[in-house]
Amino acid sequence: MTSIKMLGTGNGGTLNLYNTCFVIGNEQGVFLIDTGGSIEILKRLKQSNIRLEDIKNIFISHSHTDHILDLIWMFKRMSRMAKHGEITEKINIYCNDVVYEAIKGVSSYVLPPTLIEAIYHITNFVILNDDDKFTINGIDYEFFDILAKGTKQFGFECNIDNNKFIFLGDEPLNPLLNERIRNADYVTHEAFCLDKEESIFHAYEINHSTALSAAKTLNELDVKNLILYHTEESHGSDRKKLYTEETKSVFDGNIIVPDDLEIIKFSKEK
Repeated sequence: MTSIKMLGTGNGGTLNLYNTCFVIGNEQGVFLIDTGGSIEILKRLKQSNIRLEDIKNIFISHSHTDHILDLIWMFKRMSRMAKHGEITEKINIYCNDVVYEAIKGVSSYVLPPTLIEAIYHITNFVILNDDDKFTINGIDYEFFDILAKGTKQFGFECNIDNNKFIFLGDEPLNPLLNERIRNADYVTHEAFCLDKEESIFHAYEINHSTALSAAKTLNELDVKNLILYHTEESHGSDRKKLYTEETKSVFDGNIIVPDDLEIIKFSKEK
């Protein structure tokens, strides 16, 4: 059975929540979706019993710091492992062209040439175009441009245990993608803050949603399960309860507000 483990669920400014990233895992392997923005990714992977040498596929949705910078920390560790023969298989990194240039640029400034040579020897960059399709760990993925207002950003859709799952990155759903999303079984959507606190966190002015606005939009598209992440952290242990309460009055399906390191399982029964 395939499951998702949320390594982090916070937005780019959280301290106690890790930045939003997760792994899709099954018996064929793990697929890392984004990496967060600090060396914390190495700790999260260790807590999840995921070895660096077992990660063969990585997707970076866009080039913002809280999604891409921890890849550099991974490069630092993995390049040394490659130099000593601990990693020998190619690692596929799926990303759009803007992300690719950002990874190359940052790496060239912060990693020594010997490590850059080692990591590029074992990495295979797959530069994505809209609607590109790849099979990863036995799951068919279709990557697509989410038509973000900010930097270029990609999401994907796939079938997990007979469930249509869609990853929408961390901007509000563009209405031009409505028909792609309609009737999906599981959809991830960012929720920067509670609606009643928008005037505090200013979600809309930085191209983000409130929990309520995201739930209203996805309910109109008959989504069955809505996974809300990329949140602020001011409510501590009450975050899950408060975000669920705000959204359940406007969403007819199931609301999931995961905590860091929480596992989301998909039912095979439809």
